[in-house]
Order: sequence, then structure tokens, then C-alpha cells
Amino acid sequence: MLNYEVDPLILRAFVPKGTELDFWNDRCFVSLVGFRFLETRILGFAVPLHRDFEEVNLRFYVRRIVGSEIRRGVVFIKEIVPRRALAWVANAVYNEKYVALSMRSDDRLVTESRSVAYCWRYGGTWCRLAATVDGESRLPGEFSEQSFITEHYWGYTRQRDGSTLEYQVEHPRWNVWNAKHSELTGDVAALYGTDLGAHLAGSASSCFVADGSEVLVRRGMLL
Repeated sequence: MLNYEVDPLILRAFVPKGTELDFWNDRCFVSLVGFRFLETRILGFAVPLHRDFEEVNLRFYVRRIVGSEIRRGVVFIKEIVPRRALAWVANAVYNEKYVALSMRSDDRLVTESRSVAYCWRYGGTWCRLAATVDGESRLPGEFSEQSFITEHYWGYTRQRDGSTLEYQVEHPRWNVWNAKHSELTGDVAALYGTDLGAHLAGSASSCFVADGSEVLVRRGMLL
């Protein structure tokens, strides 16, 4: 999870109806996140050749107030997967922002190098998101930046008619390693646009690696 502080005005056009930007210590973030889906099931069914695959997404953070409850969620700007069928279904049915690109990953967290990397090919060149860690993973503090980034348990997607799809995401709190070294290479501006690309080309606010877990995504409802 490579995290960048950005000008909130850049994200205004992406904020779904009924939500507002969520801040940590008055700071607004986008995160570039790489991970692997493992043993994936949709509505309880496994789709052959589509169970285990990489994803890299660019996301930011919003909240929705429902009575006395604050629902903290994420909005995806773009999601990269290696299979066209995955991208087509997500875009056609849920109006997500998936693209299908050649991808690869390299997980060496249990080896001496203690590193993990996700790569995708765009415009004829490879982009790379990578981190190296040391020490042991730990549960982050309740009000820390790590908790803010990892503990948004709702998702929001703008639909074609302007409405918003809200869905709940369930998983336990994750342990994290702070990265001692992080890397983002490649022409990210070509994929994410000039404004966001300029922030991604700068210095990250933080980088850490989460241990992950089983994740349950509930069916969504339109707001």
C-alpha cells in the first residue's frame, strides 16, 4: 500500500453522490494497492481459471453519514487485473473502472529479501510497485495512518445514472509491516492522468505491507 497526500480538489470529480471525502489529520490520500485474489468465489461459485490472480488499484477514501453511524469507505479510480473477462463483468454489471493488462507478481516476504512486487504492462513498458520490509508485522494503532488506510469497510461506486452503489466489506483487522524501501516505476501518468500522475511521481507519504485475510464483499444497494 503506497500512499500519497493529494489536493482534495483533484478528487472532487470522482466522489460518488451521497458521500464526502474522508481525511486523516486533515490530510487527503490516494493509495496504490497491489494484492492477490486467492480462491475467489462469486455468489459462492468458483469460476475456472479466474480464482487466483493479481490486482493493482488506485483508490481514495470517503465517508457516508447514516444517522449516528459514520460509514468509512473507498472509491476506486482504476483497477488493473490480468483477465479480460474479469474486467468486462465488473465494468458492465457494476460500472467499476477495470482494465485488463498483462501482470505478474513476486512475493518474497518469507525469504531473506522480505520483499513483494506487483508489475503491469501498459503502453509497451512495465510498471512496478514494490516494497521491502524488515521486522515483524504488528496491529496498527487505532488512530494511526495505517489503520485509516486499511480499515475502511465500505465501498462506493458511481453508477451510469448518477446514483451510488454502496456495499459492505468484511475482514478482520490486518497486521502491517512498515516498508523500509518502496518503489513505483513506469509511466503512471499515461494510465491515471496528468494530475494524479504528478502526485504519484512524487514522494509517497508512507508505504506499508498488510498480511491480508479472507475478505467477504456483501451485495450492494443503490442509494
